[in-house]
Amino acid sequence: MTHIRKRTGEKLSRIVIHNETVYLCGQIPVDVSADIVGQTKAVLASIDDDLKEAGSDNSKMLSALIHVKDNSDVAAFNELWNAWLPEGCAPARTCVQSTMANDDVLVEVTVIAAL
Repeated sequence: MTHIRKRTGEKLSRIVIHNETVYLCGQIPVDVSADIVGQTKAVLASIDDDLKEAGSDNSKMLSALIHVKDNSDVAAFNELWNAWLPEGCAPARTCVQSTMANDDVLVEVTVIAAL
């Protein structure tokens, strides 16, 4: 069994590949001054980039863990999520309201995908 770690730092690896499965760290927006729409678009683009780097894509997602700072943002998040997700490829998903480590972050998404 091989483990591939990409963009590994002191506390985390952005991408870990093990047994044909891709694990992404929690994705947050770089620009936290944006509203939920801007932050969600940035997070989804980051997921796309990391899955592509790993050799996968959003049609192969197995699960997603979504943290939103405020439940009132879930509808806006879901609208963008639904437009981004290929039809028939919905992963197992959890969406929870969370206190964020950075108070300006409105959304964080962690993904597991197949290769």
